Amino acid sequence: MKTFDSTFAHTVYFWFKNPDNSADKTKFETSLKTFLKNSKYAKTNFIGTPPKSSRDVVDGSFTYSLIVTFESAEAQEGYQKEEAHLIFIEECKHLWEKVIVYDSNGI
Repeated sequence: MKTFDSTFAHTVYFWFKNPDNSADKTKFETSLKTFLKNSKYAKTNFIGTPPKSSRDVVDGSFTYSLIVTFESAEAQEGYQKEEAHLIFIEECKHLWEKVIVYDSNGI
């Protein structure tokens, strides 16, 4: 198991065009896991789906979330350009209607 690196976190939320389509979910999960396995830069990762929540402050409108940690902002820049990441985007971009990214430096 890789150790969580609190230096830089890259959090991505995906909203699918067809969020209940099981074939789309399988395609996305397979491609995403392959990409992360082959990434030279990602230290740790977490792939999630929204939980059932009744709290007003919880936004459960997304289809998938991804949290990836890096040893530096420069490593995250390398990740953006690496072949594994670009292949994932090409394979899956037709599945989503919206993507939002939150990048954070650790304190």
